[in-house]
Formats: sequence, structure tokens, C-alpha cells
Amino acid sequence: MILAIDTATKWLGLAVHNGRSLLAELGWQSHNTQTIDLAPAIDDLLRRLHIEMADLKGIGVAIGPGSYTGLRVGLSVAKGLALGYQTPLIGISTLDVLAAGFGPVDAQLCTVAEAGRTRICAALYGWHKRLGWQVKADPVICTWDDLLAGLELPTTFAGEISPEAGKQIRAASNNFRVASPAASARRAGHLAELAWLRLRKGSSDDPASLVPNYLRDPAGS
Repeated sequence: MILAIDTATKWLGLAVHNGRSLLAELGWQSHNTQTIDLAPAIDDLLRRLHIEMADLKGIGVAIGPGSYTGLRVGLSVAKGLALGYQTPLIGISTLDVLAAGFGPVDAQLCTVAEAGRTRICAALYGWHKRLGWQVKADPVICTWDDLLAGLELPTTFAGEISPEAGKQIRAASNNFRVASPAASARRAGHLAELAWLRLRKGSSDDPASLVPNYLRDPAGS
């Protein structure tokens, strides 16, 4: 079984997956209380499933991009559990988790997360029949103006998209569409599935060297 932990942004998520099916999943707005909320929520989730930490075969954690505080909290807890119980640790991109929630569409997919100061983290994905969504270019930090100006192909946008940004996207091109808020919510169940796929291939990360991916803001933040 895998425990998935996502504290990359204000939206917190937890899930437990046994490799065949999703056993439980939680998602909620933290209101900047990740430090207080996370450990009790993990304990409660495992208790409801009658699972002990020692039963877990892996721990998946969102490693960003995302907020500095949120990523540090989630990764610190995940590392502590992995080291304490000698459990493999698997870091997964926040933007990959978002992409995993979408099936094939007749467009490229752009997943986004807030980066502060009106800037966003964004990644573009193309659909491959055998592999699913694959990153077309490295994630970047940019403004909505810069991102939209560089896109011409039909694109579906998903992630942390404000109503104002949604209007800007739709006004920029008839080829652009915005996924609904429910479809855009990061699900810890998808994080768990991605982590399980890596674990099944024998891939995991060294807790001592795994670090959050904050990206680098070209504006200097």
C-alpha cells in the first residue's frame, strides 16, 4: 500500500492506494494550517482504514512546484515517515498530478499552479496513446500574458485558475478552454497512482537528497 501526501498549495490531499484500487482519499483547503492539519489527518485516515504505518510499502509526496511553506511541510513529514519506518519515498511533480486527472483530449494540456506576484508555474503536456500525458517542455514560471502569447495550438488549461485568469484565457483564443474547478482540483489518488507506478518499477528517491522543486522565477523572486 502507498500513502500519498500533497501539501504543495492551499489544497491539501491524502490518499491510500493498494496497487489495485484507491482505498481512501481526502482533499481540503488548508487556510495555511498545513503544519497543524497534516499529521492528525494522516493518523485519522490510517485509523479509519485499520492500517498501520508498518503496512505501507511506499510514501508518495508532491514535490512541487508549489508554495515554499506547503512543500516543506509535506516533504518533512514524508521524509520523517520514510526514514522512521524504512519505507521507500517517491517524489512526484505537482503538475504531473494535475495532468493525471485528464483522459485524452483533442488538444494539448497546460497545467498551472500559483507562483505568487501574479505569476504562475506552467507545464505543457501532449497525449501519447501508450504512455498517457507526457511533458512537452520543462515547467516554467511566467505571467499569464507571456504564457498565452506563446501558445497557438488548441489547449486545455487546468489547475489553480482564478475567474479573472479564466476570462483572460477564453478571450485570448477560441482554441483555448478552461477545465472546471472540480476537474482542476489535484487529487491525491492520482499522486498515489503515479507513485505506485514508479515503485512497481523499482524506482524511489533518497530521503536525504530529495528536495522541493520550487523552480526558478526569472523575475528574481
